[in-house]
Amino acid sequence: MAFFGCHLGGRLALLYAAAHPERTAAVVTFASHPATLRDDEYPWGSSPEQREWLVDSLRTMSFDVDAVFQELTPTEAADPSTRRWFSTFFFSAGSPAESIDEIEAMGPVDLRGLLGSVHVPTLVLHRTGDLMASVEAGRYMAARLPQATFHELPGADHFPFFGDQDAVLALTQEFLTSRAPAVEPDRVVVTVLFTDLVDSTARAAELGDRRWRRVREEHDDLVRANLARFRGHEVETTGDGFLATFEGPARAIRAAAAMRADLAELGLRVRAGLHTGECEIVDGHVRGIAVHIAARVMALTGPDEVLCSRTVKDLVAGAGFRFADRGTHRLKGVPDEWPLYAVELTTS
Repeated sequence: MAFFGCHLGGRLALLYAAAHPERTAAVVTFASHPATLRDDEYPWGSSPEQREWLVDSLRTMSFDVDAVFQELTPTEAADPSTRRWFSTFFFSAGSPAESIDEIEAMGPVDLRGLLGSVHVPTLVLHRTGDLMASVEAGRYMAARLPQATFHELPGADHFPFFGDQDAVLALTQEFLTSRAPAVEPDRVVVTVLFTDLVDSTARAAELGDRRWRRVREEHDDLVRANLARFRGHEVETTGDGFLATFEGPARAIRAAAAMRADLAELGLRVRAGLHTGECEIVDGHVRGIAVHIAARVMALTGPDEVLCSRTVKDLVAGAGFRFADRGTHRLKGVPDEWPLYAVELTTS
């Protein structure tokens, strides 16, 4: 068996491993410590006065759960719902009398003398800024465990299920299985926008390289300004256009319309294709069928037109947009037939 123990659970897991090595394959501790009370050789524990204050506050029902939560989980301290959850959890997990019994039973337990007897692979995880259990206690423990691997993680949250949970899971999985977890791409629903300048080759020949370069720079600046204005994310440039994503289709439509209006003042004509669907996000790039559909929609778009799939049209129903039916099309490499619609929007 392999054990994962947080806080006092780590101490219990190590104690079990020392007593039953034949039943223990490995131990992972998180934010754990070998002793509760401090002394001259171990200054990171609690003083007798602190322990007595804790017992008295539980006995008199003056224990400040909210203050303890802020110390345990500073990254979540400002979230009212999480604070309510912790308060409910704390009072449901044990009565004040049961909590006092745990403190009095576990407080005197000092595992320091047994650390050298834990002869199983042990992973010691501890966050640098932990306010409840000093990282020094984790370093002390790891230095005295014969088969310990110590990983110090950034952050201040005491519990492994707050803060950077992915790092805790990845290190634990790699330690127990000797294999790092496969990196799963993020899959999110986004609105994909492709833009393209109309007749860019002819304009470049007309203006010449130097003037066209300046026009292209102005084009790029205007597009990026509107992406920022409507909270779009630039993925990449695509020759004479952009590939971008938006959290919602309404913002994408408004951004495309604003780009069209701003670029018209430069004498440039643009076309834009939109589709909303699930994409994989890998290293800042988007992949998936939704990207291909948006590209195929843009390829069918006329000059000065913002063309979208029916998915986009349906998602913005009631938002005040008007659409013109552009018929049903077969999109290259995409199954089924797709109704397409031109957005009738003349202002940004």
